[in-house]
Amino acid sequence: MTQPDSVNATAGPGRELPDVSELVVGVLGGTGDQGRGLAYRLAKAGQQVVIGSRSAERAEDCATQLGLGVRGADNATCARESDVVIVAVPWDGHAETLASLRADLAGKIVVDCVNPLGFDKQGAYALQVPEGSAAQQAAALLPDSTVTAAFHHLSAVLLQDGSVDEIDIDVMVLGEDRAATDTVQALADRIPGMRGVFAGRLRNAHQVEALVANLISVNRRYKVHAGVRITDV
Repeated sequence: MTQPDSVNATAGPGRELPDVSELVVGVLGGTGDQGRGLAYRLAKAGQQVVIGSRSAERAEDCATQLGLGVRGADNATCARESDVVIVAVPWDGHAETLASLRADLAGKIVVDCVNPLGFDKQGAYALQVPEGSAAQQAAALLPDSTVTAAFHHLSAVLLQDGSVDEIDIDVMVLGEDRAATDTVQALADRIPGMRGVFAGRLRNAHQVEALVANLISVNRRYKVHAGVRITDV
């Protein structure tokens, strides 16, 4: 993986975020709303982006529609050709997809943004995950990758809306490896209006993933696209 150089952006007291401008970012599930939106925003910010899908043809069609130099490929090729891989697949295919890509994702920074949610007549609710969270499940399935968690609280509608210039939100980034979380923070900072904030280890990912259920309730009540801002940082 390309090792990013330091730039003058803060990861925390006494730390600088790395330069990630030359990294290739893959998005597994990049033809879905969330993955497509992230691919669009990162590519618009100047990042090299590869969209992954089970169908290479579908990924290529989506990439062509997005433009901005985005490429499309099957999931395995996307994983192999990327430095950082964002996992934006549906929860019901999460484990199967990652298990099948273990070798392709070896040595990569993996960013899990999947929210295990259920829906009933009362609205959205967080599902129980045996490993504790989607991110912890990813870490268990990908022992040769460096797994982080981020980009959970983003509105797919806003991400894909070309008339919206800035996404006013903080991205909570979790992980065990600070160099990896610094890299993910730096990627978030590339998107105008967005800021990456370190928010703890993967054992704390469950409540970050589950908070999306609350945001969905806010959105439905107030007809908005709610996000999160961390104060005093």
